[in-house]
Amino acid sequence: METVEDIVIVGAGIAGLTTALGLHRLGLRSLVLESWSDLRVTGFAFLNWTNAWKALDALGIGDSLRQNHQELTGAVASSIVSGLPLSEMSFQVKAKQMVLLETLAKGLPPGTIRFCSKVVSIEEAGHFKLVHLADGSILKTKVLIGCDGVNSVVAKMLGIQRPTFTGRCAARGIAEFPDGHNFEPKFMQFSGNGFRSGFIPCDQNNVYWFFTYSSSNKNKDTGEEDGPAKLKQFVLRNLGNVPKDWVDVVEKTELRSITSSPLTLRWPWKVLWPGAIYIENVCIAGDALHPMTPDIGQGGCAALEDGVVLARCLGEVFLRKQSGEITNEEEEYSSIKKGVEKFAKERKWRSFELITTSYMVGVIQQSSWKVINFFRDNVLSSYLVGILLQKADFDCGLLKFS
Repeated sequence: METVEDIVIVGAGIAGLTTALGLHRLGLRSLVLESWSDLRVTGFAFLNWTNAWKALDALGIGDSLRQNHQELTGAVASSIVSGLPLSEMSFQVKAKQMVLLETLAKGLPPGTIRFCSKVVSIEEAGHFKLVHLADGSILKTKVLIGCDGVNSVVAKMLGIQRPTFTGRCAARGIAEFPDGHNFEPKFMQFSGNGFRSGFIPCDQNNVYWFFTYSSSNKNKDTGEEDGPAKLKQFVLRNLGNVPKDWVDVVEKTELRSITSSPLTLRWPWKVLWPGAIYIENVCIAGDALHPMTPDIGQGGCAALEDGVVLARCLGEVFLRKQSGEITNEEEEYSSIKKGVEKFAKERKWRSFELITTSYMVGVIQQSSWKVINFFRDNVLSSYLVGILLQKADFDCGLLKFS
């Protein structure tokens, strides 16, 4: 059975749901395909930097989310070797376990998200794309958007290679404190000896932590150190001179709440190549567009930016059609291609900047080279913390267009 849609979005992650909600706010329908049976939360915690809140405000859901987020008051960078603080910076940013997807989804009309819808192939059909699903159904769409993560089916269609393994892995966990904890609402970072760790209180009952390390096995799919039990011991052995209270956070973490994964990225120059983000009426957004290491906490924030910008660019096209300004299929197709191209032009340099900065910050902070360590701890420490705020100082704009 074949059905026709104006806009099909593959993936109900941050980028996909943001795009769908942005289009809905403009009075336009889209269909979101999700291969899982429910919303899939892929992260333990999400830092809403300033740029993310501007995107959420553009969608009209910023205020409701602010009420459910823990506010962090600053960041402290310390040495794993000495345990001493190297720099401290005050700011205000919100952190919370992923309630974001649920809030985005609640803003959408019923039927917008189609679960258990795995895309198996995509083919051309004149000005349309035919999206074949595992259940045998076919969707005929004027616009196809890939928000389906680092292993995107849509990106594969565009001829984009899978992200590159950086040689680093990240262990992550959530420690639960049913009776509450006494940690200050600050982002604590520790670097040195080839490792990097961080701790973020999500609320009064949960503390998120991460631990990044180098891996000699570049073909590793999971980054696991022989399961969560051995991974936990590996982290504890290598935390260095981290204060005991933070070590206890890892100790307290249940094995079911510990995972590890390889850190991958798309080499930044590749997002600048022709056809790297879109071809005609097909484009990618979110992690499918700019997979990056988590070292500046901008992956999810950038996905929110993508969604607002993409909704604005496509909204301009389809609202012109609704008003009668676009009168035939050929003109509509040409306008769609221009809208997708406009999105790509607006996002490629921002993506380049974030991927590059995140990678370099991670390399410097996790370095085991003595020369780099000296400059990091004695010269660059305040600068590296300041980069978090610098890259968050960005406004993706409103949904409205001139």
